[in-house]
Amino acid sequence: MPLTEVPCTRTFRSLRHRNFRLFYFGQLISITGIWMQHVAQAWLVYRMTESSFMLGLVSATALVPILLFGLPGGVLADRLSRYRLFIVTQLLAMIQAFTLCVLTLAGWVQIWHVLVLAFLLGLVHALEMPARHSFVAELVPREDLPNAVALNSSQIHLARFIGPAIAGWLVAWVGEGLVFLINGMTFVAVIVALLALRLPSRAQAARHEQRSRGVGEGLRFAWRHLDIRGVLSMVGRVSLVGTSAAVLMPVFVAQVFHSGAQSLGLLLGMMGGGSLVGALMLARRKKTVGLESIVAAGGIVAGVALILFALTHTLWLALLILPAVGFSLTMVIASSNAFLQLTTPDSLRGRVMSLYTVTFHGLMPLGVLMVGALAEYVGASLTVMVCGVFLFLTASVFAFAFRRVAHT
Repeated sequence: MPLTEVPCTRTFRSLRHRNFRLFYFGQLISITGIWMQHVAQAWLVYRMTESSFMLGLVSATALVPILLFGLPGGVLADRLSRYRLFIVTQLLAMIQAFTLCVLTLAGWVQIWHVLVLAFLLGLVHALEMPARHSFVAELVPREDLPNAVALNSSQIHLARFIGPAIAGWLVAWVGEGLVFLINGMTFVAVIVALLALRLPSRAQAARHEQRSRGVGEGLRFAWRHLDIRGVLSMVGRVSLVGTSAAVLMPVFVAQVFHSGAQSLGLLLGMMGGGSLVGALMLARRKKTVGLESIVAAGGIVAGVALILFALTHTLWLALLILPAVGFSLTMVIASSNAFLQLTTPDSLRGRVMSLYTVTFHGLMPLGVLMVGALAEYVGASLTVMVCGVFLFLTASVFAFAFRRVAHT
């Protein structure tokens, strides 16, 4: 793989690889647009319905396809060119964004339009996510893979920090439609970056040997490894309750903090800022061992931070707490991603990462529906409190169980 030396610290060492550098910055622009669309769509739904349940339903509708089709998507990522599959999914996501833009700017948008388009985007993500996660391993040498995974996570959270802040101001000034337009245009950046990659010719024999096998082999591999099972279970718990604060943020802004779209973008941006710091800290790690301990500690801290957020009723205090929520959740998710990438052979990486995708993103529909419905009856603050307590207790159990296994 061609290398171009650029000034890099230990944290950013994977960026010295040209292919990963192109992938990183192209994705950064595109994912910033995606986070902008998330904020604008959430505000649009809440403005049209004033319902926390509908916020949860829209989020769930976007994630159900990942639960249903994520594992077959992993099979495709192992059998087909991950590079070509990734490009196709970016084109489809761009079409979805432009469609939502036209409906909104023309004044035709209804809640069922948002639900249908969210479901279609979920289908795209069911194919895109396993391909994207496993594609990173083709852009850097194995010794730089943990750093590349952490930087890839930092890219997502940097976008999560920038995107909501921009979207909050744009929604307040010009409405949601322009935000959807900008998101559609950002996909051009990642497509251009992908077309500029110079990938080495790789032997496809390993993948061809897997054509007679499918989802089952990936499931058996994960089940046979106790550490993989444990990490995936922790990812599932975070998926079910860890994202409750983000899902209910429009409700907190309107009902608890009595503010508007600008505050929504600021709160989500602060949460994303904490996530970015967490990802960069992981990128500085030289050791590849001990990732399971980080998963356990991150879950415990996330639970405590969610409890504290649920107890606050002032905007400035929430702005101080949310970075801790984002930081700790990222520790769980990014460490789990790196651990799975390092313990999985390339011929199974797409399927194992599809398990990660289904566990994290696919279980979210259950979580967001549960959170949205519960908030309708007991309020957003008590709902987040319950989620924080559950995450704290289950992460503590995981930490205790992992410690016992490590000493046997």
